Amino acid sequence: MKRRVFLATTGLSLALAVASGSAAWAENAKLKIGFVGVTSGPAAAWGISNQRSMETRAAWLNELGGVKIGDTTYDVEIVPFDDQKDPKRAIAGMEKMAQDGIHYVVGPNVDDGAAAVRPVAEQNGIMYFPYAFPKELYTPPASNAILGMVANYQSGPAIYKYLMENSGVKTVAFVAANESDPLSQRDGGVEAAKALGLDVVSASVTYQVDTTDFTPVLLPVIQTAPDLLVLSGVSPANAPQLIRSARELGYTGLISTETAQDATVLAEGAGELANGFISVGGASTPELASDTMKEFVERYTKMFGEYNDESNTKVYALEYIIETLKANPAAIDNVDEFKKTMDTFSAPNPFMVGDATLTYVGMTSFGQKRQVSVPLVVNEFKDGKFETLFVAQVD
Repeated sequence: MKRRVFLATTGLSLALAVASGSAAWAENAKLKIGFVGVTSGPAAAWGISNQRSMETRAAWLNELGGVKIGDTTYDVEIVPFDDQKDPKRAIAGMEKMAQDGIHYVVGPNVDDGAAAVRPVAEQNGIMYFPYAFPKELYTPPASNAILGMVANYQSGPAIYKYLMENSGVKTVAFVAANESDPLSQRDGGVEAAKALGLDVVSASVTYQVDTTDFTPVLLPVIQTAPDLLVLSGVSPANAPQLIRSARELGYTGLISTETAQDATVLAEGAGELANGFISVGGASTPELASDTMKEFVERYTKMFGEYNDESNTKVYALEYIIETLKANPAAIDNVDEFKKTMDTFSAPNPFMVGDATLTYVGMTSFGQKRQVSVPLVVNEFKDGKFETLFVAQVD
């Protein structure tokens, strides 16, 4: 009898242990956030920075017990899709997100991809955070896209004006890849430069993205002797090649771009010849970075063995999504509720010192709040790393 009682008790204990383990395993629901962007090819650094930033922050939040939205606590799961910088693949990626019931997606990273996925996003109730600049994505009647960074038509004028006032720049030339994104950024840069009173001495030279010898491309541009050479929308892979070719042709003026770059790629591809190269950096500087941002950099570096300064900006999209959902839990599966919350949304910014806040901006550029508020940090490359040139803010 005693033996039977013992066995029954043991069986009951085992059942309770299994049930307890199952309950612990299923304690948190899953909040799936998608990423559709380029993680292969010449522009891979842009998307890799996105995905790694999301994965680093998600792992950190999950380690802390997840995120509480309303009465439910979620573990954050990142669902990535490499669109290979191909609009058709970007559409396929967004369709996959819709099939998986995902309502919030970060990306795509380029103009044509972001434009291509718009119908899928709008038809399936998806809010997406592109790193792409066409204004029609963010102006009415469009309402599902939120610009995840500072646009070239916002950063360009700031850079040109700074260089006019501090370096005496009077003439400027533009070179762009023969693709929709760079060409669009070139046109925006030319317009901004002319509005500031700069003399645009060259703006028609283009190149193919698979170009390996940039000497014949740049020679006619260098012969115009511009004070500033702008590499419009240049990919991280092409930037060091263009810089090297320009310097080897004897160009001694300033070189800039409105796209974010990778310091490691610049150092490996152009070395000291890249010194002085100006680009848009991540939305943080040592002076602005909070302890949370510093820990984010440490965790990112530990996870992936390296860090990309651009992730100082890319860390924000996931944070905005989660904090907006916290502010209105009804938005968890209803993007209309998300949109309602954006106009008045405000939350502490964990990545900056002081009383900085997360808010949506963009009224001046788009007529509605369809842009995350991040500092405009402009960097100068020097001896293998970026140094902050100046910091500005977009409304």
